[in-house]
Amino acid sequence: MTTFVLVHGAWHGGWCWVRVAERLRAAGHTVFTPTLTGLADRSHLMSPTLSLMTHIKDVVGLLEWEELSDVVLVGHSYGGVVITGAADRAVGRVKSLIYLDALVPAHGQSAMDVRRPEQVEAAYAAAKATGNGWRIPPTTAATFMVNEADQAWVDSKCTDLPLACFTEPLYLSGAIDAITTRVYIRAAGYPAPQFDATLEAFRDDDYDTYAVDCGHDVMVDAPEELTEILVKYA
Repeated sequence: MTTFVLVHGAWHGGWCWVRVAERLRAAGHTVFTPTLTGLADRSHLMSPTLSLMTHIKDVVGLLEWEELSDVVLVGHSYGGVVITGAADRAVGRVKSLIYLDALVPAHGQSAMDVRRPEQVEAAYAAAKATGNGWRIPPTTAATFMVNEADQAWVDSKCTDLPLACFTEPLYLSGAIDAITTRVYIRAAGYPAPQFDATLEAFRDDDYDTYAVDCGHDVMVDAPEELTEILVKYA
């Protein structure tokens, strides 16, 4: 069966994938849901020195130390930046890239470069106001349009994110171009022009695209539908 590595987005942790991971494992697949350094169960490692590169190394390290191959690498939101960098550095271990309502910067761009201007301004303001200038407090589940029943649970699990994760540019060697199976899954119930633009770019490049009618945290709101899409690439 297939090995899936599911990478969470900003402020989240491996916990957010529990419903999807259970379904994939029940179908016989191997699933890893790493928590990136400084977040959730690894929030005790939070530090001003953490950055995008730290998180890329987290995923590359998992792929290498677990000796994984033919991996379906999935990234949600900010996790799209992370899996792009990781795949470029461990391209021989990755079979497919699946972007879940994700940011997909080009070489030399940061996550801030592909976020909406008002989001960029709000992130800097929040870091200055409550994060000692280097931490961004979580966006609320309600803002991400998570279903009401799960909003309190999601909010209780989210933790601060180092600002440098959004500001550090993503540098690519071009090795990632060898990965030709790429997918974009859009959370249609979450208005976000930057994700709409990426979805259209994927369509223009003839990659597979999907739309799921739910909020931004698709793995929380629609785990069954998301799992059905993922297993298509097993």
